[in-house]
Amino acid sequence: MRRCRVRPPVPTSEFAGFRFPPEVIVLAVRCYLRYALSYQDVEELLVERGIEVDHVTVHRWVQRFTPLLVDAARPRRHRPGDRWFDDETYVKVAGRWTYLYRAVDQHGQVIDVLASTRRDQSAARRFLTGTLSHGRRPVEVTTDKAPVYPRLLDELVPEACHVDAARENNRIESDHGRLKARLCPMRGLKRLRSVQTISAGHAFVQNIRRGHYELGIDTAPHTRLTAAFTELTLTI
Repeated sequence: MRRCRVRPPVPTSEFAGFRFPPEVIVLAVRCYLRYALSYQDVEELLVERGIEVDHVTVHRWVQRFTPLLVDAARPRRHRPGDRWFDDETYVKVAGRWTYLYRAVDQHGQVIDVLASTRRDQSAARRFLTGTLSHGRRPVEVTTDKAPVYPRLLDELVPEACHVDAARENNRIESDHGRLKARLCPMRGLKRLRSVQTISAGHAFVQNIRRGHYELGIDTAPHTRLTAAFTELTLTI
């Protein structure tokens, strides 16, 4: 009796099963994350290129492929600097204010983001633990005067100098403005997951444009983002 040879499963692309080619999907995701556009705006831009896609489909692409692109690019990301600036900003979700924790380093790289319904010690701990997973421990951390930070920093990074003086956190506070400008055309967010995905995607695009990834490095700065997304399309 002959035995059938079992062949290993053939890896499939994350784009398999979609009606549109990867280039169209990635173009829609890139335009949405890069520019202050609504899903309807992206729909119109695609129609101008002869591609008829409903804005609901664009929304599904952004939610599905943004985390995949971020994960695919992770091995080619630069290590963050050793001076961090941590802060929270506010985003309205389904009519209620939600907190968005963000951290940048002295080079302008967005280290991490975390959307949370609460601004408390548990949320701050999750955020700081996430930032510390990116491969470098800081020598200095600048925060606002929130009372949860001193105890957590002494516990998680006791060797780091903690700075909480007034106006010392201007670097990240100005960076919040870029994210807020991106969120303005969205006509309201409905779910916390959407806030997390879009905020992480916006940070990802900003980091590529600022040269914090080994992606698109052989192209001109104004074409770096397009080249980076083209490279990542082949890996997911």
